Amino acid sequence: MTALRFSGPVLPDGEVRDLYVLDGRITYERPSGAETGASGWIVPGLVDAHCHVGLGPDGAVDQETAEAQAIADRDAGALLLRDAGSAADTRWVQSRDDLPRLIRAGRHIGRTKRYMRNYADEVEPEGLAEAVERQARAGDGWVKLVGDWIDRAEGDLKPSFPAESFAEAIKVAHDNDARVTAHCFGHEVLPGLIEAGIDCIEHGTGLSPDLVEAMAEQGTALVPTVAQLEIFPDLAAAAAPKFPTYAATMEDLYARRRETIMSAYEAGVALYAGSDGAGDQLHGVLPTEVLAMHRLGLPADVVLGAASWRAREWLGHNPGLAEGDPADFVVYDTNPLEDLTVLARPAAVVLRGTVYS
Repeated sequence: MTALRFSGPVLPDGEVRDLYVLDGRITYERPSGAETGASGWIVPGLVDAHCHVGLGPDGAVDQETAEAQAIADRDAGALLLRDAGSAADTRWVQSRDDLPRLIRAGRHIGRTKRYMRNYADEVEPEGLAEAVERQARAGDGWVKLVGDWIDRAEGDLKPSFPAESFAEAIKVAHDNDARVTAHCFGHEVLPGLIEAGIDCIEHGTGLSPDLVEAMAEQGTALVPTVAQLEIFPDLAAAAAPKFPTYAATMEDLYARRRETIMSAYEAGVALYAGSDGAGDQLHGVLPTEVLAMHRLGLPADVVLGAASWRAREWLGHNPGLAEGDPADFVVYDTNPLEDLTVLARPAAVVLRGTVYS
């Protein structure tokens, strides 16, 4: 196999180097006959820490559609995906060298008739622990809970399960060597989940100062999906005629989103970038999420690390580009730390040593 040479500053340290790709791996020792690949700023492969390959508006999609979703993510530089729940069995993606590396969480686990139709493994509280064990076996070390959703009887956001059921479920997941994350919009569900030792919170718009301090202390991560929070006003408007209390809750959470997420950052909570992609139009948009996080007030190096080297380390993949590491990286014409808009224009995407551009 022909070796390829890439040159330029290698992030995160920014040292200018000649990086070679041979047999799908990185080497800094020049092989004979190396051909020019690309030059520019070299960034460890991006990570979408909250996406849904294989999922569409009505539940599971066919393999052709799921493939297109994964290719869109890859071409945007997202070479490692943490799938935060999918109704489709996407294990086949992991056998494809041309598709991103995929960490699956099985199906969402939600309360019966309290989540999006055809999405979740739906159970009642007495069946939650068993469902968690089932999805822990089906996934790749993660379980996704639906922490809260609209309760139509009460007309507002409410926890999907009692706090004691969540606590038992988290223990069962940990006993099965799985980490747990949960969809959480409101505040009410969060204290019990965090006290029970949950590993990650998705969205987290209901967080309060005491909770972010607790998260930071115990190492609970936050994937805020900032760009996706822009749908809150639409959710509120659609619900207002029938569920005015829920609409007011969503409007309040939206209004406080910047304060909430910045307080988590300032408290030392580990933040990671996730697009919440669940349909064709929501794949390949991780650069948009990174920009949204930055515009909220997070520093450029923080958000790029949250979408690259820090996220890779969190998920157990090589955070840097060391000798012998898998050749998964993205090349940009200009320094993304100075202009994050360049993330939408990769000069070269290298996955398992193959160049996509």
